[in-house]
Amino acid sequence: MSAEDRPADGGGSGEGSGGGRLLTGVTWAVLLLGLWLWGREVTEGPGGRSAPTTGDVAAVGRPLGVPLPPAHPPVDGATPQHLDVRSIGITAPVVRRGLDKWGAVDPPPYNQSSKVGWYGEGAKPGAPGVALFVGHVDTESRPAVFYGLSAARPGEKIRVTGAGGEGLEFTIDDIQVFTRERFDPQKVYGPRESDRAELRLITCGGTYDKKARTYTANVVVSAYLTGAGTGKG
Repeated sequence: MSAEDRPADGGGSGEGSGGGRLLTGVTWAVLLLGLWLWGREVTEGPGGRSAPTTGDVAAVGRPLGVPLPPAHPPVDGATPQHLDVRSIGITAPVVRRGLDKWGAVDPPPYNQSSKVGWYGEGAKPGAPGVALFVGHVDTESRPAVFYGLSAARPGEKIRVTGAGGEGLEFTIDDIQVFTRERFDPQKVYGPRESDRAELRLITCGGTYDKKARTYTANVVVSAYLTGAGTGKG
């Protein structure tokens, strides 16, 4: 993909619905807007197939009345090997990723669209701060690993398995759609509470602007550590 073809941020299918042609995947240049937050102050501091989320407003957010468990104290953190969101059918290996030539978090290659990328220079899952995971929503011909991410709901679980067999459970507490105009780096990358171990899953959302060659939004799922043990479970 050439620089002029690289969209400015994430999005869903080109038609903004489950039907129609699936357009080439993930764009991460929007992360340029907030990558500075991945300094030490942030990382150490205070199911089924469904269409990508469309629209220009926040998604589910945190509905009233959804019971959420207490946070588990942060742990040393684990180098992630596998990620599961069983409620929406996501189960995938995790690969460490860095920055691409645009200075944005580099997702797995398109021929590995079934894998999730973890920003290895940021926080480890389970450690204080925010661990960042990115994944493709689709390719030119098929859904990719995070195609169903917008169907996630508060209270559902994310399981991260570490290289040493660590089992870390995170509970989703927020799902948002951030448009280009309303993208807030602090809300996307910064910790919600300084004493927690948090996690973000990010993929494309909104619609695809063919003229601008960019997607209109990002789907951002936020979660926090609620359990730590061993085994995949």
